[in-house]
Amino acid sequence: MSCPICSKKTDPKYRPFCSKRCADVDLGRWLTGSYVIPGEAADEDERPAPPPEPPLN
Repeated sequence: MSCPICSKKTDPKYRPFCSKRCADVDLGRWLTGSYVIPGEAADEDERPAPPPEPPLN
């Protein structure tokens, strides 16, 4: 199996990557939105409502 970032041989410690650096590059791509899972964008209205505040006694 080869690393999906640089195509080098994978290291079992960082599988499926070859190193911590490539694992971090992949994580950075997810966090910055470079990778996305296809689907319809959620509207603000589709988010669940926050729980109600507890009554004051």
